[in-house]
Formats: sequence, C-alpha cells, structure tokens
Amino acid sequence: MRCLPDRLALRGRVPGGWLRLAVLLALGTGLAGAQQAWDSILGDSDPKARVKALRLLVESDDGFRHLDLLEPLLADPEEPVRLALATALIKLRTADAQALLMRLTEDLSPRVQSLAVDGLVDYYHPNYVRSGWSASVSSLTSDLKGRFSKPNPVTVAQYANVNPNAVEAVAGVLRQGRSDEARANAARALGVLLAREALADLVDGTKSRNSKVILECLFAIRKIKDPSAGPQIVFLLDDPDPTIRAAAVRAVGQLQARDAVPGLVGILAGRDKREVRVQSMIALAKIPDNGQRELFLRYLVDSDKGLRAAAAEGVGRVGMPEDARLVDHHFQLEKATSVKASLAFASVLLGNHVRLNDLVGWLNSTVHRLEARPFLVELARDEEVLKRLYVPLSTGTEAQRRHLAYVLSQSGTADSVPHLENLAKDDNSKVANAAMEALRVLRGRL
Repeated sequence: MRCLPDRLALRGRVPGGWLRLAVLLALGTGLAGAQQAWDSILGDSDPKARVKALRLLVESDDGFRHLDLLEPLLADPEEPVRLALATALIKLRTADAQALLMRLTEDLSPRVQSLAVDGLVDYYHPNYVRSGWSASVSSLTSDLKGRFSKPNPVTVAQYANVNPNAVEAVAGVLRQGRSDEARANAARALGVLLAREALADLVDGTKSRNSKVILECLFAIRKIKDPSAGPQIVFLLDDPDPTIRAAAVRAVGQLQARDAVPGLVGILAGRDKREVRVQSMIALAKIPDNGQRELFLRYLVDSDKGLRAAAAEGVGRVGMPEDARLVDHHFQLEKATSVKASLAFASVLLGNHVRLNDLVGWLNSTVHRLEARPFLVELARDEEVLKRLYVPLSTGTEAQRRHLAYVLSQSGTADSVPHLENLAKDDNSKVANAAMEALRVLRGRL
C-alpha cells in the first residue's frame, strides 16, 4: 500500500475522515480493516470527499479488492460522484468493474451514460477513453456535442470476444439515452465494438429525427458490414440533409445494396457536390449486377479523376472480357496515379495479372498504399491472385511485406497460415509484428 498519510499531509489539510482512513491504512489493518476504512470515507457526507476517495481507491495497490463498496455509489445523488465512479471503474479494468459500468449506462445523466459507454468500449479497445486524474472528470464528457464532427475510424480487433451483455447495455443507451448526444455516442460505440447483434437497433436509429444519431448509426452499420442492412437504409438517399445523404451513399455502396442503384444514378446525375457524386459512382461500382456498364464506360474519359477512377472499378467488376483491352489502353494514357491504381485493379479483374505487380509496387508509397491495399484485399479473394501474392510476401520490401500480411489477414485461406507463420519469424520486428497480428485475425476468421 502506498503511503497515503504523507500524500495527504502534503496537501496541507487532512479532514477527519481522511485522517481516519490514512491512519488505518498506514497501520496495516488488513483487508477487513481497510474495507471498513474505505467504506467510511466513501460514505462521507461531502461529495468532494467521496470523489477524492474514489481517486485514492483506484491509485491504491489493492483497490480492486474493494469493488463491492462502490455499488452504493451507483445511486449517489451527485453527478460528479457518479462521473468519478465511472472513471474509477474504467481505470480498474476488471470484469466486476465492467458489470458496474453496464449499470451506469442506465444513469439519469447523459454524461454519466456516455462515460460508462466509453468505458465499456475501453475494456476491449484500450485508450478509447483517454482520461487522467490530472483533468477534471467533467471535462471528459462535457463536450459530447463536439465529438461528432467526423467518423471515428477505430474498431476492436476482429477476433475480440466482446461480452454480449456489454453490447446490450450500450444498445440500451442508443434506444433510450437521456440525450441525442448520448444516443449518438452509443451508436458510435456499437460500431467500434463491431456489434452485429445490435444491427436492428442501429437500423432503427437511422429513423431518428436527430442528424447526429442518424450519422453515427450509418457509420456503425458500415463498420459492421452486414449486407442485410443495405435495403433498410436506401431511403436515406433522399434525405434533405446533404451530410446524411453522403453518408448513406457510402453505406449502401459498402453493403452492396442493389435497391440503391436508381437513387445512386439519380445523385450522380443531380446537383450534389462533386464529392458526393464521386462517392455515388464508387458505390455503384461496388454493387454487383447493377446494369451500369455503359455508364461506367462513358465516365472512363470524364475530366474528373475521381469519377474516372470509380468508373474503372465499375468496368472491372462488371467483368466483360472484351473491356480488358480498353482498360489497358486507358492505363497507358492515364497520368493520375490514383486513377492508374483503379485501372490496374480493373485490369487484374479482367484477367491481366501483370498489373498485380503495379498494385504491389504502390504499397511502397505512403501516398498511394491505402488506395492499392483495398484493391489487393478484394483481388486476393481469387485463389490464383492469392497464390501470386505469396512471392512478394516473402521477398518484397518492408512496406510490402507488412501490408500484404494485412491483405492475407482479410482474404487469406487456411493455406495462407504457413506463409504468415514464416513471416512472423522475419528479422524486421515491424514485419514480424504485422504477421503475428495478421495470423490472429486470419485464425479468428477461419
């Protein structure tokens, strides 16, 4: 046990309750005595004293042994105490603490609800909550409205075993949160947790009257990637809010919702901003059997490079062999590397595996590797392409080996496991670590 009396004395004043606690702990009273001492100070009539007690309990070496004393604070009348309780439970990081956080998701305060939700996510994605006792507890949650300016890209590892009770607790906040911000925060958390079992709640959330809730539900649905949600969100392509419409475009494309094709064609031909029109073309290109081959061919020569690139992807996925020569012709003429990457992707889909080397080569580029990698993930679902990638996986540059390990984690088969096991022995620690992470993901998928 750390020497609490000295630390308290340095603060210049030691209230009677604190002195009683400090003396008992300093004398080594044993578990029963310490339990009694913590119980006394956690029940102090001064809310500030209860907050300080929670802080010191977490900092003590055996604070986790006294979790049963924290349960009464779930009903503490003071919001700062319950916020401090949530923060203490997050720091303790035990299964019992997680159970108490689930109960805090039912709190009457939206700030407490949101902090409890973030704490549940933090249990599976460490540092999701970046809190410290040097900052005030309220600062962790007072800016809820400001945290929804852009999507949060993180998710838990695909092999994470998330407690279904934790998912249900978070979904409960989405359904019945004390504020729109708390509900939006819960939707974001469900996306980070890849909570497929909460998909129905997220779809229901897209019918909210609040734009933040709708957007966070769409972002979460995209992360979960369950195609069954696609037809249920097509209606948002007609939403009057352009931000929601843009998010819906990305979501229906990600989910390959064929029902969305007419709406996407309408947006492409309409007056939406350039970026939304480009995303509409990208979404169309992802949807199989969409009947838009002529549209894709027409946009291959568009002046906008974003539309050219998306059109190239569409031509490749349509899969007409007679388009292979045209795609290669455009590849030779194209100046923009991003468009060339899309054309190379289309070329491989149409049978020209030579262009696979170009995509692997772009993994060396910090600018273009995140354009090439998703193409390789999709292409590697073909067994012949997957086999060809095993060569640069072992002989390529550091960047190529690392990013190809990721490709195999997403699209590899049981035959890929030995190749990743060999890569995990690489002399380069970054490559070896990437291979080990890829193995965990791949084995989880298999």
